[in-house]
Amino acid sequence: MTQDQLEVERILSANNSFYEAFGSLNIDKMEQVWETSEDVRCIHPNSSIIRGWVGVRQSWADIFYNTTLMHFNITDEEVSVRGDSAWVSCQENISTVVNARAANFTVQATNIYVRNGDGEWKLVHHHGSG
Repeated sequence: MTQDQLEVERILSANNSFYEAFGSLNIDKMEQVWETSEDVRCIHPNSSIIRGWVGVRQSWADIFYNTTLMHFNITDEEVSVRGDSAWVSCQENISTVVNARAANFTVQATNIYVRNGDGEWKLVHHHGSG
């Protein structure tokens, strides 16, 4: 496996960790996958831009509070890498129960990662659109 292929695998692993954290509905796990700085951004479907880790963290906590099930089937993953930055575009096929109501839907997503000083890929931007 080449170095480029290895980095793509690491990025896909980071992306998988993000969706595992999302599906776990656990804010501590979610915090582990993000770069927790003021530079992070998040755009949930039908929402405006959330800036900085404090606001992004609160947005996830709010989602988790009302949700009892969140299952993802991620498809169409495409990875691009430029130095210490990478992005993954994908399709989120979601089954969920929110406020006791079940739903299935699809979201197009882009997740942007940066490689930190320890070589770990951390999420800095998530954009989901319906």
